[in-house]
Amino acid sequence: MTSGPLIVQSDKTALLEVDHPQADDARHELAIFAELERAPEHIHTYRITKLGLWNARAAGHDSDFVLATLDRFAKFPVPGSVRTDIIETMSRYGRLVITRDAQGELELRSSDKPVIAEVARHRKVSELLLERTGEETFRIQPWARGQVKQELLKLGWPAEDLAGYAEGTPHEIELSTESPDGKVWAIRDYQTKAVEKFWQGGSGVVVLPCGAGKTIVGAAAMATAKTNTLILVTNTVSARQWKAELLRRTTLTEDEIGEYSGSAKEIKPVTIATYQILTTKRKSEYAHLALLNANDWGLIVYDEVHLLPAPIFKMTADLQARRRLGLTATLVREDGKEGDVFSLIGPKRFDAPWKDIEAQGYIAPASCFEIRIDLPEQERLEYAIADLDNRYRIAATSPSKISVIRKLLNRHSGEPTLIIGQYLDQIHTVSGALGVDEITGETPVEIREELFEKFRTGAISTLVVSKVANFSVDLPEASVAIQISGSYGSRQEEAQRLGRLLRPKADGRSASFYTLISRDTVDQDFAQNRQRFLAEQGYSYEILDAHSLD
Repeated sequence: MTSGPLIVQSDKTALLEVDHPQADDARHELAIFAELERAPEHIHTYRITKLGLWNARAAGHDSDFVLATLDRFAKFPVPGSVRTDIIETMSRYGRLVITRDAQGELELRSSDKPVIAEVARHRKVSELLLERTGEETFRIQPWARGQVKQELLKLGWPAEDLAGYAEGTPHEIELSTESPDGKVWAIRDYQTKAVEKFWQGGSGVVVLPCGAGKTIVGAAAMATAKTNTLILVTNTVSARQWKAELLRRTTLTEDEIGEYSGSAKEIKPVTIATYQILTTKRKSEYAHLALLNANDWGLIVYDEVHLLPAPIFKMTADLQARRRLGLTATLVREDGKEGDVFSLIGPKRFDAPWKDIEAQGYIAPASCFEIRIDLPEQERLEYAIADLDNRYRIAATSPSKISVIRKLLNRHSGEPTLIIGQYLDQIHTVSGALGVDEITGETPVEIREELFEKFRTGAISTLVVSKVANFSVDLPEASVAIQISGSYGSRQEEAQRLGRLLRPKADGRSASFYTLISRDTVDQDFAQNRQRFLAEQGYSYEILDAHSLD
């Protein structure tokens, strides 16, 4: 027994004492293989999951590492059942391997004969296999590489994919350490390490905080691959930001980068496409799916991979011969499809804790606040009799929040401030009441870019924005965010919104992130869930009463 901060329980949960001197060290180690479930003030609850253990195994950590971590921080001995389960779970990864035979045909191989016999009998796996070629080997349907990995993961036997990748059409790409405006820059150590880890694994996901330069990791991977590249992004604004960044950071020219979106249909050696265009249907067919095979891509980059739409998973299953790089600030998905990301994009290859990047000065320090507001009596009555579907809207869009927003704007007078909401009618109301410009999905792209540019240059200091600003919006000087409503309890949205503030400020100031919550409502319940991921990264929320701002 030690005096560590961790209690590991037989149900595979681990309780972390937040105020313990070793808590931060333990949190960073736990993040490699465990998932944060609950994060109240003093005790955080982690769960050791199969997928978490397999991600750790794919990243090169074995069960000895996991058990040594638990032993080092545990206050009491780790239960024997947990030790056994960790060893057995992690030993499952890689018992099945996908390779190619001498003729280049895909095969499923295992030295554990009972295991391969077991999985081959499973109906959904057997449909993807061809003939048996030995006691330890089955041939795989040429098109089924991704589907096999998906089905094996569901059976609890994640396969290690060693079948290699198509090189794609060569295309010369180099990083350029001097941008067109004459500024010299250098790739950071953690970005280099992220690319190295990705390349060693062949495919997978790199997790970096917002503002830590995920685009540069993508550019560096492209410079390593030197091949035709398809980049998939969340929206048109993001596509144009990627293009601008590639022109700044690489030797690529305008003529080499194409945009494939609702407004342009260019296919070039480097093509940037939106998820929306790929998931657009015409007569029940994905009309633009041919893009995926329109060029001999050697690398596919998935920006904000945690937002990957479900139809893209099916498309990605057919792209296993291409190197795939997923970029995200958090692997959290609200639809529970983390397993599909693992199978089809690849395991987590690199994950940099937010606080570590902050300590190095690459992202701005941030303080998080939850401000609780009392609903007026009439709104409380309306909330009390409303059905479940309408309760969150009533609580989240309370007009009472407007007076609190004004107080916060006065507190941070002149600071670049984003007011972020979920509901369009609320955004219109707040924008009108404050006399401030707004940006929503209805705002034309040209006007969005104009307003964002005014914000960047300081011509305007406040913007009211919808969820279009959750991701891929570069507003480096934004230092205050006021969240007035969100996508229910979405953890990844919370991370993305805080991320709008994390780019280092020219004057070195810290950032302030406020969430306005209606007390004793589902608004408060959802807020607790949203905060879980950031709590895992070492951020804590100070809870304030709205009256304390007077």
